Amino acid sequence: MPASRSRFEIRAADLSSDAGWAEAVSGVDFVQHVASPIPLTVPKNADELIIPARDGALRVLRAAKAAGVQRVVMTSSMAACAYGWGDRRPNPVTEEHWSQDNGAPDMTPYIRSKLIAERAAWDYVEGEGEGLELTTINPALVLGPVMSGDFSASVEILTQLMSGKLPGTPRVGFVVVDVRDVAAAHVAAMTNPAAQGERFLVGDRFIWFRDVAEILTREFPGHASKIPSKDIPGWMVHLIARINPPAKQLIPELNRERHISSEKAKRVLGWTPRTSEEAVIAGARTLIAFGVV
Repeated sequence: MPASRSRFEIRAADLSSDAGWAEAVSGVDFVQHVASPIPLTVPKNADELIIPARDGALRVLRAAKAAGVQRVVMTSSMAACAYGWGDRRPNPVTEEHWSQDNGAPDMTPYIRSKLIAERAAWDYVEGEGEGLELTTINPALVLGPVMSGDFSASVEILTQLMSGKLPGTPRVGFVVVDVRDVAAAHVAAMTNPAAQGERFLVGDRFIWFRDVAEILTREFPGHASKIPSKDIPGWMVHLIARINPPAKQLIPELNRERHISSEKAKRVLGWTPRTSEEAVIAGARTLIAFGVV
């Protein structure tokens, strides 16, 4: 890159065209593509998420190939592995599995966008982009500390519980991973020769909404009055979603357990995650510090 700019600085104005991307990655050996739209609510048209996720990934890959970049590390998601399986869902899900784009209720626009974008990326490096190395990191639900009041929609799990927006905890759960550990996996995958051409699921363990509420109540007693202490039935989640749009995304997850294995990331990358509890506490602490809750 030009001497006046840090090798790690890319201005938004540079990225409005393929030529801008080519300039942005010129002279670097490794590129990390970590941006993809994640909504607070379910869009009416799935293409609002699918097109920018897929086309954005391909734009970065094409630029990297043209600039002679050695490897791209792309943030994919557990979403590209664990959905659309119905009763046939593997337990645990591993990197060998791909979500099934079959119209199942849990194949939401966001889930489809992550699946389609990652598939497109692998197709590119196996075809037109042959010779460019690709590694994907497939995180579970990302929590942990936020850096400002402008944060990922995944953190709504915490804000919904701590802001009194939910009268109870729905029968919904998720595998959690700390954002700091996601970053560590990206760095490890960038230069490790064994990471070339591989996918890595990263997450700690599956926990229920109720578990998160109990952790928050114990660790932040000053907020306990807003944190729900009882469960709510599925039919009530449907009602809440009518007035609380983010809750709509909980509906396909009611009563489902999705477990993943991160054994590969631990073995190949030497990756060691923080606990789900640590991620929840760190996320809540920073949300309080920024006055979000």
